[in-house]
Amino acid sequence: MNNCDRYQSCLDYLYSQLPIYHRIGPAAYKADITDTVKLCAHFGNPQNGLKCIHVAGTNGKTSASHYIASVLQKAGYKTGLYTSPHLVDFRERILVDGEMIDKDYVCSFVENNKDLFKEIQPSFFEITVALAFCYFRDVNVDFAVIEVGLGGRLDSTNIITPLVSLITNIGFDHTQFLGNTLPEIAFEKAGIIKDNVPVVISETQPETKGVFLKKAAEEHAPICFADEDFVVKDVSQTMEKLEFKATSSKTGTEYNVHSKLIGHYEIKNIRAVLEVLEILGKQYPISHEAILEGLKSTVLRGRWDIIHRDPYVVCDTGHNAEGLTETLSMIGFVKYRKLRVVFGAVNDKKLDKTVLMFPHDAVYYFSQPSVPRAMDVDLLAGRFAEAGIFGRRYARCVEALEAALSEADNDDLIYVGGSTFVVADILKAALNNEINFK
Repeated sequence: MNNCDRYQSCLDYLYSQLPIYHRIGPAAYKADITDTVKLCAHFGNPQNGLKCIHVAGTNGKTSASHYIASVLQKAGYKTGLYTSPHLVDFRERILVDGEMIDKDYVCSFVENNKDLFKEIQPSFFEITVALAFCYFRDVNVDFAVIEVGLGGRLDSTNIITPLVSLITNIGFDHTQFLGNTLPEIAFEKAGIIKDNVPVVISETQPETKGVFLKKAAEEHAPICFADEDFVVKDVSQTMEKLEFKATSSKTGTEYNVHSKLIGHYEIKNIRAVLEVLEILGKQYPISHEAILEGLKSTVLRGRWDIIHRDPYVVCDTGHNAEGLTETLSMIGFVKYRKLRVVFGAVNDKKLDKTVLMFPHDAVYYFSQPSVPRAMDVDLLAGRFAEAGIFGRRYARCVEALEAALSEADNDDLIYVGGSTFVVADILKAALNNEINFK
């Protein structure tokens, strides 16, 4: 078996033998970290030797994780980054200094531990968390930035004791697991707050602030709210870049921020990241130049991701009410002749609020992503029709985008979104030259 076949065989095993949330949804979720504890104990608890930064939140946690990892790398530290889900390649989940985990390491880890997996019956996510911890230990990273998968308190990543924790924002997502109110959801996210470990909260929200303050007090954890500690001014934004000045009220340090991730919501994320870095900087040297260079060089597929120009085609993975609010505000910022929306969703997402956010004067191309939990395109179109928004239906996301491209003028804007998996389908097709861009 050649290396490509061997790697694909391992992926097939992971996808077919194990419950995987991003494919089947709630059936794969475990409200328990027992199996993760068992797995990591078998491997000698690799997480205990890592210097970690733990990042949770409804929206923004992936961007924040990438920013922090990029800055630490620019500061000269060997940096591991664990995020989920992936868009094109499974190995995107586990990076060291921006490079994906070695295929041979993935294969050996899977092949050598099938008996263990059979005994413990872990989920796909639990295995990938253990894999990440083992890899980061074995390649001897200086820091590991660890993004929470879902929630916080009962997430598989929550067996770490980090140097600092970050909670980016609280919104309504995964309510079937985390609760139906913002305080309930915040309680689950606050579960990552550890004894005497500083925690940064990205955004002060009246409904959740008390939850975080209470948990931090119980854990004797120093807590700060980034939006209260940083003043932002001189914001400049185009389709291609975001620039602003952020000044710390604690240290007086001014940061002239340049970012390739241009959604206006990135201001909130970067503000929190700066707070995290100032906390880390008290123990570990991180130069001002490294911070600015790290922020400037951060690249993240799927976040206001421009994959074509003339016309602009923008992919964005925002999929809940809060995320879509930010994305749609960005669309409102852009000048275009006609907005064309390629949209799909998964079947466990409530669309009642999100449908009402979309403009009636856009042209809609409905589809469904290629995962088992995709929402049927007829049901999706019906939900929009109830709000007075009508569009054509396509079996595949690529077909929907090609229809939009065929009808678009060069000064139109084509927005692709609604689900991480819609964006994943389009990025995979673009990578394989399967989309007929004009």
